Amino acid sequence: MTLASYLHAQFSAAQEAEFLLRLLAAGLCGGIIGLERSRRLKEAGLRTHVIVCCTAALMMIISKYGFVDLIAPDGTDFPGVRGADSARIAAQVVSGVSFLGAGAIFKSGNTIKGLTTAAGIWATAGIGLALGAGMYVLGIASTLVQIVLQTLMHRFTFGVESMVSHYLSFTMGADRGFRDVFNQYMEEHKIQVTDSDLTYTSDGLVTCNMILKTPHTISIYDVDQFLHEHCDLKKISYSNFT
Repeated sequence: MTLASYLHAQFSAAQEAEFLLRLLAAGLCGGIIGLERSRRLKEAGLRTHVIVCCTAALMMIISKYGFVDLIAPDGTDFPGVRGADSARIAAQVVSGVSFLGAGAIFKSGNTIKGLTTAAGIWATAGIGLALGAGMYVLGIASTLVQIVLQTLMHRFTFGVESMVSHYLSFTMGADRGFRDVFNQYMEEHKIQVTDSDLTYTSDGLVTCNMILKTPHTISIYDVDQFLHEHCDLKKISYSNFT
């Protein structure tokens, strides 16, 4: 048997159909995760997750079955071939997708965005590898776990994720006693100041720019009302970080 005919005879039609089924399952699971990300207007959405999961499944299939042509039917290597490590391509998926996920992370002010999206891309690649290896139950179960986690993490937040970031800028008449009152108000309502700077003008006014993190129970409008009531406010502006 020549090498060409041997390669042609490696996989039956049923096996080729099985490989195709694995790719379709990976695309479906990746699409389910990507759809949830797309609904939240994330940069890495439906198409990205489908591509990552399908490609990971493809690489896993290649890792498992792409080297069968190196071994003859009697178990010996073809001349000039030393064999191959069937795990090396799948291993490169793990490191390669890590770089892709890193591109989804960015910093906005003092807030880091995209960590969950990057982790989701990495998990999607893992699901693709599992489905490419034929581990359907594990791959589909992991997809369901990802969806449940993503949904719960956005519905029930805690810690830093339960805080809302705001940019606040206001100008007021100089009042040394106001700082103590303002600090007390912030402490009572668990409002955090992550960055701030003061600018004094020649006409006796002071401009304060700050980034605040407030609990969901306190809105920036409450802070606005407090400033109007407790200082000689001249100008104020604010916005949310999205």
